[in-house]
Parts: sequence; structure tokens; C-alpha cells
Amino acid sequence: MMLQFARPLVLVVALVSAAQAAETKYQTPPAPIAAMIDATPTPRVIVSGDRKILGILGRENLPTVAALGQPILRLAGHRINPRTNGQAEIRMNWLTEMSFQDMQSGTVKRVALPAKMRFADPAWSPNNQHLAFVAEAANGLELWVADVATAQARRVTGAVLNATFDAPFIWLRDSSGFIVASVKADRKAPPQRSTAPDGPTVQENLGRVAPNPTYEDLLENAHDEALFDYYFTSQLARVDIKGGALQPIGKAGLIAAYSLSPDGKHLLVTQNKRPFSYVVPSNFFPTEIAVWSATGTVEHRVVDRPLIDNLSTARDSVAPGPRNVSWRNDAPATLVWAEAQDGGDPARDVPMHDRVLLQDAPFKDAPRTLTDVKERYVTTVWGRDDVAMVMTRWFKTRHETRLLVDPSKPGTSRIWFERNAQDQYKDPGTPVLKQNAAGRPVMQFASDGNSVLTAGLGAARDGDHPFLAQMALDTGAVNKIWTANEESVHEIVAGVLDDAGTLLLTQRQSATQPPNYFVRKTGATDAPRQLTQFADPMPQFAGVQKQTVAYKRADGVALSGTLYLPPGYDPKRDGPLPTLLWAYPTEFTDAAVAGQVVDRAKNRFTRPQGISHLFLVTQGYAVLDGPSMPIIGVNGAEPNDTYIEQLRDDAKAAVDTVVAMGVADRDRIAVGGHSYGAFMTANLLAHTDLFRAGIARSGAYNRTLTPFGFQAEQRTYWQATDTYQKMSPFTYVQKIKAPVLLIHGGADDNSGTFPIQSERFYAALKGNGATVRYVVLPNEPHGYRGRESTLHTLWEMNGWMERYVKNAPPRARADAGANEPAPTAR
Repeated sequence: MMLQFARPLVLVVALVSAAQAAETKYQTPPAPIAAMIDATPTPRVIVSGDRKILGILGRENLPTVAALGQPILRLAGHRINPRTNGQAEIRMNWLTEMSFQDMQSGTVKRVALPAKMRFADPAWSPNNQHLAFVAEAANGLELWVADVATAQARRVTGAVLNATFDAPFIWLRDSSGFIVASVKADRKAPPQRSTAPDGPTVQENLGRVAPNPTYEDLLENAHDEALFDYYFTSQLARVDIKGGALQPIGKAGLIAAYSLSPDGKHLLVTQNKRPFSYVVPSNFFPTEIAVWSATGTVEHRVVDRPLIDNLSTARDSVAPGPRNVSWRNDAPATLVWAEAQDGGDPARDVPMHDRVLLQDAPFKDAPRTLTDVKERYVTTVWGRDDVAMVMTRWFKTRHETRLLVDPSKPGTSRIWFERNAQDQYKDPGTPVLKQNAAGRPVMQFASDGNSVLTAGLGAARDGDHPFLAQMALDTGAVNKIWTANEESVHEIVAGVLDDAGTLLLTQRQSATQPPNYFVRKTGATDAPRQLTQFADPMPQFAGVQKQTVAYKRADGVALSGTLYLPPGYDPKRDGPLPTLLWAYPTEFTDAAVAGQVVDRAKNRFTRPQGISHLFLVTQGYAVLDGPSMPIIGVNGAEPNDTYIEQLRDDAKAAVDTVVAMGVADRDRIAVGGHSYGAFMTANLLAHTDLFRAGIARSGAYNRTLTPFGFQAEQRTYWQATDTYQKMSPFTYVQKIKAPVLLIHGGADDNSGTFPIQSERFYAALKGNGATVRYVVLPNEPHGYRGRESTLHTLWEMNGWMERYVKNAPPRARADAGANEPAPTAR
């Protein structure tokens, strides 16, 4: 009898194993999703500095997982490809085609490129006659240029570029050639890891307070240090646009950044130095920022900064000493930087937290103060000798200030405009920039010289009203000189093509027409002239219905989301659909700002990309995309102290709304999100009975593993232990009863979302008897890139929705929460 039972048991086990083996292969989602994923991406454009030529650049589609499987070195916060001495494949957005379009005549010239060429980092020459780019070669990266007049492309250097830190070239001011970061000519074979360690890896801290976030891809041992030295060391060199030998500039080093002064006579060089660190990425390593001559002689050291590994967790914390060092764009050779006046500690009570300083060549005189500011310095937008705009921001309050300064009379400033940085309704627009004689971007002034041109979205309750305006220098008043006024068309200012500000490059789209570029005149009544003819890349999505849905949560805060419905669907005729809520919480300090609603559904062209949840609409689902999940702290309170309560109210309001519309029924609603949205998903499953299932991608679920802050939380675990514990769904894993799908990139590169977060959350769910599936995508970063991984992710999501939402039986009413005045807290 035992033998008779044993053979069928073996057969059952074999069948189960075969089914499991099949699921470990990459799967393809149902039609038409795969065809949509493989659609040719819409090209990107790049406008020449003289505003005459539109560079049209074809983009590569998703890389294969085989491409993502190329060797990667993870060093000091970077991921590089040792074959190319450039960024790893997962961080490259390769371009494949190039055309030049004359914006006046509309004539298009296609550039002849070698077959299967992939390139990146396109940059216009200062004289706008060439477009330079970095091309991939079998053994590295090459510098190429394309000639606008002839539409011919040619190689400038061999495969010698070093792009481990950044784009590996800059144009000379006169457009005669380049300064490149190159691999050392005498570099030998890379260091090999010893089979026997020389000793232990040791770190120590002798009583110093040194909190650090949970960074990824850090150095771990002496071999990593040697690899970092080997691959990241560059030699700056000059090369003629026609090619030829490289002419070395200065000494080789770990050159993280470099830029030419507007007059072309000086180089600003940022270099990392030893000792390296195993707890912070390279931008915190000891750093020297210095000015070099054109031949590489050190003319002036701005700062020789030690290792930074002890910043407080407050987001407004900065390192003491010079930071944000750059050139003034409207002067021959003037440095500008910021220095904290509070020692870098935002908790110190000082009248001014930052000072902005200037120093002119030859850098012998002491720096002079451009202005002192109450908030943290962000940037300066240069205009002319008597006008520049300094932008500051204070993260804790989300306050943003724009100050006008007179560089010819440093030491004073006045507030030009201020707002809550999250306030869409009060955004006055961004200054329009134009290229000056040195090829640098500066503010464009109106013809009267008393105002600056700005362009913005013009957000309002009924939607965006994009505009071009004159912002008065004396009062900050915004006088709109052009506003998009077609209700069914969304048209933004992509550029101003003349000095008078009357000829615009715009991007137009509608709910049915893909984005394309047009030329129009302000004040003209005739239709704009179309330049590009980009087609709909995914006609399979045409007909999908979308609308902005506005509603309120229990405390009166206004909320909204975009509802997507299948083509032809009518809730009155067809009844409710299985529904997915896909969201991402956001922290606010002002309830009124948190409640701003902007109807952006009616005139935007929407096509899903990558791992988008919107693909599920093609399978008969309703999707409420981006329903507001504000977490608000008012009157000095920390938003996260009531995170669970606010999140629960946000979700209940969204569910109640789609149910009342007849679009969804309470028995067939799922919730999902990516990253912080995955964290949200797990919390909603733990603390409400609103959802039948959840999809959580690349999340963090145990906040004790991110003890020095996360997202907008600035307190440490030890300062807010109760908040960290309550916000961690890991703490309440035994209360999660709805099925949950966990997906994570096996090579997640985002701070705080190590794959172990999903691994341990799965173990906890499994140990408590939950229905859970855990999918790890090999070689994938925080946002999945590989074609096979993308298709498989969508297959997993669709299958989970089919099994646990679309075909789910009705819940017992005691468990459904449908008749409760508020979601049941568990």
C-alpha cells in the first residue's frame, strides 16, 4: 500500500516542481502589452544656443537583460562598466539616431551615423555649428562631432574617454576643440583581488557623532579602494575638433568635475582625495576644489575639504566651508559659492544661515559678499551686471525665496518673490534663459529692460494655463504676454526664439494628439507652425478614458486623482470594474497647499512606459492613478506623527469616491505602489480592510533599517522611536490578511530600499501565514530597465490582479468594511 501511494506522490511533486520551474523563466504579459513595450520611443530634442536648429535624437528602447548582465563595478556610490570606463548599462539612456531641423525653413537633415551606433551626452558647440557626443566603442568611449551644415559625423578621439564621474568632455569657448577627461595613457591592467586577504576590514569611531543615511554601493575593502583609484582617475587633456593627439593639462587625479571660465582662461577642477570612506559615497570624500590655468598650473585653491561623514539628519544640514562652487556666467572669470553661517547645523539660531560670495580672477583679493540669506542657498541665475536672481530654500518649512541682487554692488539683496515651494498655484514661472556671447545661459530681459521673461505652467483648479510673462524687477508683478487658451490643447513654452520675446517654440499635445513642437508668435491669430511630426507610439492605448476626480477626505482636505477606464466603458451600463489604486504619499507643511487640485487629464496625451501600472487598463481594469495621499504637519507638528491616521483617511476617501461613481465595488479593489508607494501599500494592508490585494514594488518596510531618516523624515530612530515603529508595516505584519505581491530589483541602487527589505518582509509575512509572492529581478536597479524584466513585472502584476481581484469572490461582509463609517483599524 505504501508503494502504491508513493508513486502518485512523486508525480505530484514533479508536476509542482515543473510548474515552479516554468515560473522562474521570464514571462510575457497578455496582448497588447508586449507590442506596446516594444514600440519605438518618441525622440528627444535639443535646441541650439542660437535658437535656430532643433536637434532630433532617436532613443534606444529598453535594453535586454543580457545587456544589464554586463560586468558592473559598484564603487563609492557609483556603478560603472569596466569595459567602457563609463556608466553601467542600467544608468545609460542611449541615443541611436540624429537629425537637424532648421526651425525657420523646417528643412530636416538626417545625420549619417555608423550602423548600430549608440551615443549619449549631446552638447552644442558655442558657435552652434556642431553637436558633440560620446559614442560607445568595443573597448571604450569615443568623442564624435556632427556638422550641422553637412549633416556628417566623424570621430574626434579614440576610445580614451573616462566617463565614470560625469560627461567626459566640454567645449572650448571658441569651439575649436575640447577639454576631455581621458583614461591615463600608461594605465596598466586593473588590480586583481587577492585570493587571501591581507587582514580584516576595520572601521572605528572614537566618540564622534556621525550619523549617515543607508547609502548603496559603497567601498567595502582595500581592493575596492584600488579599483576606485584605477577606474576613476582621469587625465584632463585638450584636443582639436579635427582630432589628433591629446595635449595633457595638469596632473591626473580623481577629477569629479571640471568647467571652463566664461573667458576660457581658467579651469575650475574638483578632485577627490584619500582617505576614502566605507560609509559615504565619493561626493563626501576629502575634496579639493581649485582653479587651474589653461596649462594645468594650480592658480588658486578654493577649498581643501576633509571627509564629510558627520552631517546631522536634518535635510537643511550642509558641510561647513565653501560649497556649490561655480563660475558666474556673465563675467569673464568670477567664482561664486555659498558658505554656511551656522556651521552647517540648521538648528542653530542665527539671523542668516548662508552667505553667498564672489571672487574675481586672479583670485588674489579676499572674497566679497554678494548677499547673506536666511535659508539654504540653491543657485544663482545670472542676468547682467546689475541683476541676478539668488534662489534659497528651507526644507523644514518648504519655503522658497527668490532674491534680486546687484552684482555690481554686492552686499545687499531684496526679496523678489517667495512662496511655499509646493504651492503650484503661486508659481510665477522660471526665468527664460538665452545664450550670451560666452555661450553661457543668462536671464532674458524684456525689451524695456525692467522685467525678466518667465515661463510657467499656470496651474489652477481647472487645469494648467501655460504662459510667457514679464516679471517686473521692481515689484515682482507678473504680466502675462502669452497664455495658452485652447481648452483641449496643452501647450507649453519650450523656448523663446528671439530677443524680443515674440517668437516661441512650444510643445503642443491633446488627449488624442502626441506631443509635437511648433513655432508661434505671441499676439498672432494664425495657427502655430508645426515642426516635428512625432506619431502616436502606442495606438493600442487610444480610446482609454481618463478624467480628474476631485473629492475630500474626512477633515475637509481637498484630494484628487486621475481615473483611467477602458475604451467604451460605461459604469451605468457595464457595472463596476476591478480597480487598482496606485499612489505615492507626499509630506506637506500647509493643508491648503496639500489640497490643491489641478485638472490635468482633459488635455494631456498619456501613454504608459516601462513598468507602468496603466498597462492594466488594457486588461479591463479601472486605475485610479496618483490619488492624493498628503501627510500634513501643521502648527509645527511633524507630519509623520499621524502618518497612519492620515494615510487611512486618504485611502478611504479615494475608495469611497470610486465606489460612489459606480466604477468600483468594495470587493474588488487593490492598492499598489513603487518605492515609498510600496511602503504605503503595506501600511494600508496592515491598517485597513479596504483592499483585496496589494502590489508593492521595491519598497522599504522596516524603518529600523533606515534609522537616520527616510523620505522627508528628518528625525533619527532614537529621536522618534514610536513614530518609526508605528510607520513600519513590518511591526504589524501579522495583521496583513490580503494577498500581497512583492517585487524587488536584485541590484537596487536607491538609498534605503536594499533588497533585504523585501526579503525579510516576505519572511515575516510567510512566517505569519500570509498569502504572499516575492519576485526578485536579477541585475535590476530601483527602477527596472531590462525588456524581459519589464514584461515579466507586468505579467506578475496582471496575474495577481486576475487571481485576487478580478476573479475574487465576494468577501464576507464582516470582513469587507463596506458599512463602516471609517476603515477598520487593525
